[in-house]
Amino acid sequence: MRVTQNLFSDTLVGRLNNLTARQYNLQTQVSSGLRVQTPADDPTAMQQVLNAQTNQAAQAQYGRNISTLQSRAASTYSVLQQLQTQVSNASVTAIQAGDSILPDLSGFAGTINTDIEAALVQVNKKDPASGQYLFGGTKSDQPPFVATRDSSGKVTGVAYQGNTSVNLSEIAPGSTATTDVLGANTSGSGPRGLITDSSSGADLFNHLIALRDHMLASDKASITATDTAALQKDENNILYQVSVNGSLQGQLEDAAATSADSTNALNTMISNASSADLVQTMVQLSQAQNSYQAALQSGAKIMQMSLLNYIQ
Repeated sequence: MRVTQNLFSDTLVGRLNNLTARQYNLQTQVSSGLRVQTPADDPTAMQQVLNAQTNQAAQAQYGRNISTLQSRAASTYSVLQQLQTQVSNASVTAIQAGDSILPDLSGFAGTINTDIEAALVQVNKKDPASGQYLFGGTKSDQPPFVATRDSSGKVTGVAYQGNTSVNLSEIAPGSTATTDVLGANTSGSGPRGLITDSSSGADLFNHLIALRDHMLASDKASITATDTAALQKDENNILYQVSVNGSLQGQLEDAAATSADSTNALNTMISNASSADLVQTMVQLSQAQNSYQAALQSGAKIMQMSLLNYIQ
């Protein structure tokens, strides 16, 4: 079969185009450090990279969820500490009032009144990061507690206007957590309420108000027999919430470490699947460049010989 001049030229051009494309691909690998950039480069490796990137996105979301929960848990813990101190001080004041030889206990009542106002401020605190109220359940866009006052401004009652639902956030595959602490729960089931909880007998504001009013009436018997024991229930309940919060923060720390380890492993997997071996790639690039030059030189010689044969 006779090989025509046009067939040789087409073959040469095709080979040169292939070598040019290979050089470009290898140069891109050298400059980017990546061996796999499109599915055509290595379909199996590309699928591994895509799967790993999907898992990376999930881990990034877990990390954000954990960070948000950690911030909220820290804010909650700060409030719990303040409340624990206030209730402890109120208990001490109740004992002092019950043992006092003074006929007028209004001075003690003033101290408890200050405790009521301070506690009201604490339970209506917001999470600084999200701007949401901490103790209203999922109804976190309004103050969870509202006070009723008499004509002198003294608190006579405190009502809860949150709900008994909590927000759950995924922190790992199939694992959720919440930092929500209900302000009140009178259902007898579910998470304990911080201020009012029927299962533990806690009812902080009502107990403080009753204590104050007994002090104003100089009713030492009620203070000793009823109010001191009631405040102990409140103190125990807050201590329980502190314990739960501490356990949760430990869980979140573990989850954050696990998420970070998973992210690092995925980064390594992606790097191993997609990164170019620069030494090997440089050798291949040099070979492709040499092949290109050789093809040009041999093509030129053959074209020259063909031209001489044609002239002869």
